[in-house]
This record gives sequence, structure tokens and C-alpha cells, in this order.
Amino acid sequence: MASILGASERTSPTLAALVNGTAGHAFQLDEVHSGAVLHPGSVVLPAVMAAAESAGGLNGRDWLAAIVAGYEVGIRVGLAARGRMFERGFHNQGTTGAIAAAAAASRALALDAGSTAQALGLAASLAAGLMAVQEGAMAKALHSGRAAQSGVLAAFLARTGYTGIDDVLDSSYGRFYDSFVGGAGAGDFAAALRERWEMLGVGYKLSPASNGSITAMQTLARIMTKHHLDAQDIERIIAHVSTNTHHHCGFAFDPKTASVLAAQMSVRYGLSVMALDKQASPAQFTPQRIGDKRLADFLPRVELQVSPDFDAPGGKLRLASRLEVQCKDGRVLVDETLYRKGSVEDPVSPAEIEEKFRNLAVPVIGKEKAEACAARIRVLENEPKVGSPLEAPL
Repeated sequence: MASILGASERTSPTLAALVNGTAGHAFQLDEVHSGAVLHPGSVVLPAVMAAAESAGGLNGRDWLAAIVAGYEVGIRVGLAARGRMFERGFHNQGTTGAIAAAAAASRALALDAGSTAQALGLAASLAAGLMAVQEGAMAKALHSGRAAQSGVLAAFLARTGYTGIDDVLDSSYGRFYDSFVGGAGAGDFAAALRERWEMLGVGYKLSPASNGSITAMQTLARIMTKHHLDAQDIERIIAHVSTNTHHHCGFAFDPKTASVLAAQMSVRYGLSVMALDKQASPAQFTPQRIGDKRLADFLPRVELQVSPDFDAPGGKLRLASRLEVQCKDGRVLVDETLYRKGSVEDPVSPAEIEEKFRNLAVPVIGKEKAEACAARIRVLENEPKVGSPLEAPL
């Protein structure tokens, strides 16, 4: 049996991974590796928790090693897709995420190399996820849950001798890259294993929104602060973004019918709520806030345009934004943000990450339990036995 975070119920490891993975991606606050187009935490951690608890617990170092295995495999598989999976309309959480979860669960269950290869082959065959969920479908979060579940299931099956697809990442017909990318993966994604750690390229989000929207909101916040603007001073905002961001976050936004997820994904909403509230906390992404008449009145002032400057090969600037803010007094104010706060290029500190945790956890479980969780996680590698790292405080 395995734990469901935040609940007293326990269930099977695969169902626990499903619930915890879905919850992990549900409010768009999970970390992200931009190059791999993957939020590894919401697929890897639920898989490790479920597999570790089913095994009766692991010592802290093995628990963390399973996380590293899942991150490194998932990120490298995602990097080799060079963003093309996303361009073709597949959601990497559900596709690449299943492989990441299988690698993590396999390490947690101490599978040998052959069984791990079969687990990866099984998980890749279970991979799925359509990017149209970005327009507000609850299924977006479910992709992470299903990927975590598929990874755990694949590892359990492989442990019994159940086989998957050999050489599943190969480019031949019907294998992973052929199916999801339309060709071979780029380069040797296994290069420099144990020497170069791709998980160090993971960044953290401080706002519950899409990365492209966060970058645009950062730019607007800086302009408004520098020039002492309020929403009523703004006549029009033109956001110049990459083709990727335009596809991902530039859809039409109707506050009368939009969900919270649609608001989190939308650059138009993000810029409108930033103009009005001058912040982008969880309070800006609620049904009540979406329905505010002032927001509906401001939305038509926001326009998106694709900038070829941000479509450079490799997708390095795919989250960048350049804003033109046309003021009612005739001024046109221009600024740009190339990298989101919390990215590798503009990192947050460990103290800022802990503060994010407290801001989210304290209202739910209280200060004492939140501090106990943080304290245990800091020394997790020294723990003699870990199932869920939060199980004792909760």
C-alpha cells in the first residue's frame, strides 16, 4: 500500500502514483526543465514514493538516487526530442513523463539493467497526452498522474518478467521517437552520464502560470514599477512572443467560460491580471478573480504577436517576451525579459524555494507541520528508512 499526500487513506502503489502525480501538476507550480519541455517532479516523485513504500521503504540515499535516475532519464529523453514533440501537439508530461517515472520506479525497486530496459519499453508504449489540454481541460494534470502510474506499473510488470519493446527509443517504425517526433532523437542522449547532470538545468516557478505567461508578466511588472503605472494608465499592451508561446499560451480567452487552468495558461489573462493587481500569486488564479468585470474590460487591450527573434534554433528563447505598453498619455514603453525568474539563467535561491513551500503549505497543514516537513527533507539523505518523505509530519 502507498500514501496519498494530504489524506489519511492509502491505496495501491499505482493508484497512489496516479493521484499524487495529478495533484503535483494540478496548479501549474511544479518545477520545469525548459529544454526538455518537462516538469519532472510531478511524474518522478510520485513514482518513487509509491515504489519505495511498496518495498517497505528505502534509505535516504537510495530514495534520492531513484529521483536522480528519473530526472536524468526523463530530461535526456526530452532534450533529444528538441521540442518537436511539443510542436506536433503531444504533451511531454504524458509521453516523456512515463519514461521518467519508469526509470525512477525501477531504481527504487532495485531492478537490474535488463528489467529496467523492459520497464522503459513498457512505459513508452503506455505514453500518451495531447497538448490541446492547454486550453483548460482537467486532463492536463491527469497526464502527469497517468505517466507516474504507467511508470510504476511498468516497473512492477518488468520485475515479474513481463516484456516491453526492445530499443524503444530507436527511430525505427512504431518506436518512441518515430511515433512522437517523426524521426530520430537528436544526438547521444546517454553521453556523459554521471559526469554531466541535466537535472541541474531544472528551474522553479514562483507563480502558478505557464512559463511564457510568467515571463510576460515579469516584463509588465517591471515596466509598471519603473514608470509608476496603474491599469487605468494603459491603453494597449502588445506582447511579442515566440511561436511556441503563441501556440501554447496565445489562444482566445473568454472569462465567461474559461477555467482556472485556461487562465494559468493564457498570456492575455496573465497580462490583464498583472496590470490590475500588480502581482501573480495563487489569489490571481481563482474562479472569482476570472469573473471580475474589470478583468473582462481590460482583456481586449492585450494583443499578441509572434517575434522571429525568439524562434532561434534550439528553443533557447522560446519563453522570452518583449512588451510594448502604449499609455493613454502617448508614451510607448518597451522592455523585454529573455529568461523567466526561477530559470537556470535567472535562478532563485534555496531560501526562496523554501519560502515558496511555506507559502503553499502553511495555510493547509499549519506552520509546525510545514517546518517539520522542511526540516526532514533537508536531511533526507541521512534517513535510515523513507517511504514518503512527508509521512511522519503529516
